[in-house]
Amino acid sequence: MPDAVVIGAGPNGLVAANLLAAAGWSVEVLEAQPEPGGAVRSDRAVHPDYVTDLFSAFYPLAAASPVLGALDLGAEGLRWSRAPRVLAHPLPDGRCAVLESDARDTAAGLDAFADGDGAAWLELCATWDRVRRDVLGALFTPFPPVRPGLRLAARLRAAEGLRLARTMLLPVRRLGEERFGGEAARLLLAGSALHADLGPEAAGSGGFGWLMSMLGQTYGFPVPVGGAGALTGALVRRLERHGGVLRCGEQVTEVVVRGGRAVGVRTARGEAVPASRAVLADVSAPALYTRLVDARHLPARLLDDLRRFQWDFATFKVDWALNGPVPWTARPAATAGTVHLADGVDGLTRFAAQIAMGQVPDRPFLLFGQMSTADATRSPAGTEAAWAYTHVPHRIKGDAGDDGLTGRWDRGEQEAMADRMEHEVERWAPGFRSRITARRLLAPPTIESMDANLLGGAINGGTTSAHQQLVFRPTPGTGRPETPVRGLYLASASAHPGGGVHGAPGANAARAAMRRRLRR
Repeated sequence: MPDAVVIGAGPNGLVAANLLAAAGWSVEVLEAQPEPGGAVRSDRAVHPDYVTDLFSAFYPLAAASPVLGALDLGAEGLRWSRAPRVLAHPLPDGRCAVLESDARDTAAGLDAFADGDGAAWLELCATWDRVRRDVLGALFTPFPPVRPGLRLAARLRAAEGLRLARTMLLPVRRLGEERFGGEAARLLLAGSALHADLGPEAAGSGGFGWLMSMLGQTYGFPVPVGGAGALTGALVRRLERHGGVLRCGEQVTEVVVRGGRAVGVRTARGEAVPASRAVLADVSAPALYTRLVDARHLPARLLDDLRRFQWDFATFKVDWALNGPVPWTARPAATAGTVHLADGVDGLTRFAAQIAMGQVPDRPFLLFGQMSTADATRSPAGTEAAWAYTHVPHRIKGDAGDDGLTGRWDRGEQEAMADRMEHEVERWAPGFRSRITARRLLAPPTIESMDANLLGGAINGGTTSAHQQLVFRPTPGTGRPETPVRGLYLASASAHPGGGVHGAPGANAARAAMRRRLRR
């Protein structure tokens, strides 16, 4: 009988299993898919000569994470690579907002848009440098983050701390308008906020845009050499070296509870897998509480709160094998690993508003990845392994474009959406479509079928909005990995601190399980 069963071999599940195994626990990880990784996987299905990341691709949070850093995955063969430039956002007039690898270079580029914007950018960077250690400590530890919070309070005087808190709560449009005279810096912040589901007018989008921009400025947007699967492979090798067991193709259908305590799980094949100490669930909060745990073991208040659980935006993704580099009109975009495509901050607002109204955007904001630019091993020399994703509503009420998309996502609707995205790329890179050798379409139901945690392509385990963060994640009064069932811990992105590949929810769950054991 293993000490712990971990449900799900996504990055959080594998981090949790690694920490427990390294502490001497016997651990068994059960994964429903035929391979591990969850949203951290890669393949050659688009074209045999091209490595394509299925879901996540760039990992600034992984680079910053003390959780992953402590695992020393380099010893397991993991190597990182970075594009010459971190992020680019072309403008309609041919200019380009650029997040360079060096903050001084970023500042020089921003000054070309408006005098003084470079100094304002460096001021944001200076604030980040002062608080980075404590902010990351607060982000990657269980809520409430007592020690990092106390250090942060001691580091900042009262008024300065309030100013920082205000900055974190600001909508990103307002933050950009207060700090910068030109459009470039505003775009870098606002586009970064939409890596989550935070439009320019959303409370807290300023803080998230600042955080992602500063992570990029400090760590870049690194990628695993050879594909996202290399990160998963390193986690699996480390787990197995410490005696952990991984079983794929094993769907858990029930958490077995006796006397108010989780004592194991049951699989779709009817196998009972006992756990003598703990069950850790790297699954979404709705899946755990409405499908895996019988309602009689849960408080009615929790189940009622879950009816209000909000997912982040649905996602539509296209992968491409290109026979040459993307022909960007704005030349700096050619050397950026990540490119944002939208008609300014107003275009981002329009995009977010259409989603809020249940409409498929007619001019979708695209987050575009150039993987061979970031890692030359991804495709033959002179070619590009590329992808782009955009967001759509979970429940589609209409199409803001001309294709009559309804959300059925049959083959015709998928092709129409992919064409819409490619036409958008063509606006910024004329001739792009002529370089497509092959493409793969990942509509919301396809993404969900490949990873049940990504419901409708919701990539952050639930909205990043302030009403579902900290003590409100996944429901009010929680914010920690412990659940109402003794010995059962929520280890997924539905738990604090949420989405992104950093391992914190898994680590928090594992440490909570070990603390509980020590107290007994």
